[in-house]
Amino acid sequence: MSVRVAQQAHFATHDGEQLFYRHWPATGARCRGAVVLLHRGHEHSARVAHLVDELDLPDFAFFAWDARGHGLSPGPRGYSPSAAASVRDLQTFAEHIRDVHGIPIEDLAIVGQSVGAVLAATWVHDYAPPVRCLVVASPAFHIKLYVPFARPGLRALYKLRGLFYVNSYVKPKFLTHDPVRIDSYAADPLITRPIAVNMLLDLHDTAKRIVADAAAITVPTQLLVSGADWVVHRGPQDRFYEHLGAARKERIELPGFYHDTLGERDRAQALAPLRAFVLREFDAPSPRVSLADADRRGAFHDEYAALGRPPTNPFARAYWAVTRAGLRASGALSDGIALGLRLGFDSGSTLDYVYRDSAQGRFGVGRLIDRTYLDSPGWVGIRQRKVHLEQLIGAAIARLRHAGAAVRIVDVAAGHGRYVLDAIASVARQDGIEPDDIVLRDYSPPNVDAGRKLIRQRNLESIARFVQGDAFDEVSLAGLEPRPTLAIVSGLYELFGDNALIERSLSGLSRAVPPGGYLVYTGQPWHPQLEFIARALNNHRGDATWVMRRRSQAEMDELVARAGFRKLEQRIDEMGIFTVSLAQRVDTR
Repeated sequence: MSVRVAQQAHFATHDGEQLFYRHWPATGARCRGAVVLLHRGHEHSARVAHLVDELDLPDFAFFAWDARGHGLSPGPRGYSPSAAASVRDLQTFAEHIRDVHGIPIEDLAIVGQSVGAVLAATWVHDYAPPVRCLVVASPAFHIKLYVPFARPGLRALYKLRGLFYVNSYVKPKFLTHDPVRIDSYAADPLITRPIAVNMLLDLHDTAKRIVADAAAITVPTQLLVSGADWVVHRGPQDRFYEHLGAARKERIELPGFYHDTLGERDRAQALAPLRAFVLREFDAPSPRVSLADADRRGAFHDEYAALGRPPTNPFARAYWAVTRAGLRASGALSDGIALGLRLGFDSGSTLDYVYRDSAQGRFGVGRLIDRTYLDSPGWVGIRQRKVHLEQLIGAAIARLRHAGAAVRIVDVAAGHGRYVLDAIASVARQDGIEPDDIVLRDYSPPNVDAGRKLIRQRNLESIARFVQGDAFDEVSLAGLEPRPTLAIVSGLYELFGDNALIERSLSGLSRAVPPGGYLVYTGQPWHPQLEFIARALNNHRGDATWVMRRRSQAEMDELVARAGFRKLEQRIDEMGIFTVSLAQRVDTR
């Protein structure tokens, strides 16, 4: 077994930080793909370097980063703005490997340990990258803090004090039986002892979401479980495995292993099945799990069906009756709640009110109620979605202009059109680029009237018009003239659980948008208030309850790909609720 020498480099992540990484080129006759190694919390890429030779995969390149705030990467030690920021770092790293080293994301095997495993699982869940396989070793889904009420206490202190750091309590001898690893851990000057409390709490909340929603992960996954782990709880690891939506999954139990699974004294017991799993996925890849029929069967269909049935528990029925009565009472004071009750909490008028983010109500207390309403997780996520929409609409416009193409925009369900016009205004201010043509469409006459008024207010009548139209009318969409080079679908597909409707809409857009044009689309893979919405809120279609079927990002991306679009970029809010993606129309001839 030859010893590979690492090349050292940096990549610019999404916010401009230059993160350090090590690269070991393949030594075989050809490079079949790459293995990306993600280190534990407190550590860095040199701590996983031994795996490059020990896994004995000469036909594969290896990459390992120093996560931000760790090792040779910049930033305060142990700090990241959020778990979501670190996950987006991983997305950027994968894109860097693709663009600079020429290895497609489809040919990446991801191996993460502890905190690195949580980041890897979250990335695969939230961004749905088409990686070859995922290996998670002793994932830190639930860290053992031992001190009673530690997390509530840390949350309270964080609110009072702001950012502070917590030192690791784990001694090296409780991480591994390997005396060499113990000594090196204690002596390593790049080991990051503290961790920012925001990151600790973020990781806990994110891991809880991913474990509960692991059905959305469909890539082949191997879970390595340390049988004598002092650092993390076993239960969430098993629940993650049981919920996984992957057709091929493995759980390898390693009795007596401590937390440093891939650095344990007897780690050959872990590395042999890991190596075999990676090779199998390259030699005989598992068939990709299709989610095109997820509206008819599977975890998200079952969840939707359960929400559509009234609760069987009489106490639950009473609780939701009281909740609905409370909303009606609040609607007498809060303008936002009153608007939702009148027109639907998913209506274009409600979304426009949420975008404006100005609390309105009566008698003082009404404004306080309205402020609480506007600051609910869903509406905070909606406003962040608007920011992401503006970013990706701007990116699409810039790409079109760079290619010398006309910028002709259509939004098929624009509501009042505020977010589209705001995005266009932002691009005009920053880059001096204006579209050639803008068509805003919506099915609702009140939305059409409000949108036309907004166009007049912004003096855009020369290039923009608002017309009534059905976003699910394939023929109408296919016949759009002039042919749009940028189509936008925001906040629509999430409201309809039937995939046939979505495919009809996407098919029409695929026929309308020429190859090289773009599609900006949104998704809602998760929502913390899903049952509240289903039991208490009415929708714009006049239904007494608003029951939504969630689509995983993998499902939404598959529907878009089937229509002839290739996903290029994605954004997601820090709570993991709303996504915005940019795709390009490909020539399928």
